[in-house]
Amino acid sequence: MSGPTRIGLVVPSSNVTVETEMPQLLGRHPSARFSFHSSRMRMHTVSPEQLRAMNAQRERCILELGDAGVDAVLYACLVAVMVGGPGEHERVESGIIEQLSTGGASAAVLSSAGALPEALRALDAHRIALVTPYALPLAKQVVAYMESEGFEVADWRALEVEDNEQVGRIEPQRVMSAARDLDLTGVDALVISACVQMPSLDLVQPAEDEFGIPVVSASTAGAYTLLRKLGLAVDLPDAGSLLRADAQAAA
Repeated sequence: MSGPTRIGLVVPSSNVTVETEMPQLLGRHPSARFSFHSSRMRMHTVSPEQLRAMNAQRERCILELGDAGVDAVLYACLVAVMVGGPGEHERVESGIIEQLSTGGASAAVLSSAGALPEALRALDAHRIALVTPYALPLAKQVVAYMESEGFEVADWRALEVEDNEQVGRIEPQRVMSAARDLDLTGVDALVISACVQMPSLDLVQPAEDEFGIPVVSASTAGAYTLLRKLGLAVDLPDAGSLLRADAQAAA
């Protein structure tokens, strides 16, 4: 029997949600098995200065994951990439691919910042709404980034939590309250958490049932793009229609 597919995660040092939600999600896969291997970049406060300092640690993290022989690498900090301006996720992903290749390794490579627009395009979504945990200046940069990717951001909310450890403790009811406050008229999809640290996995399916539109998070978008890049079926229950793409197609 072949071993599990190895997933490498590059995460901020204060992030605990990616390593919780991604195994929970992919553990629902009907046939594939996965193991998870993390490398951490120091970051406490979600500020432009600390995000730049964190990004400077990327090469060390990729070297470590290359040593582990991972099959895929997820660069799991959405805002750290989006603050780099339009197209930054493509530059980051290309840099990771080049670094792995130089070290004699190869893996499927994605970033949370690139996975979110890819997932929304898979849903044929054009007009979207967002909930973010960020301070207003960073939230505005996320909105601008999504607009640069061709989406119309009809409405958005920022919870203005700067301490990244506290982002991981945001209560579900606060996220849902922000989502219910949005004007979803004519919206094709709701991003209930545009951040891999803000917990949302348990909200995606209930929110989709309540609002009657596709609901995604940075985590579900990452899982979708990861499965597509690995050539695996997208069939994960109870996490929104995005992650039942292949089950629905078969039906």
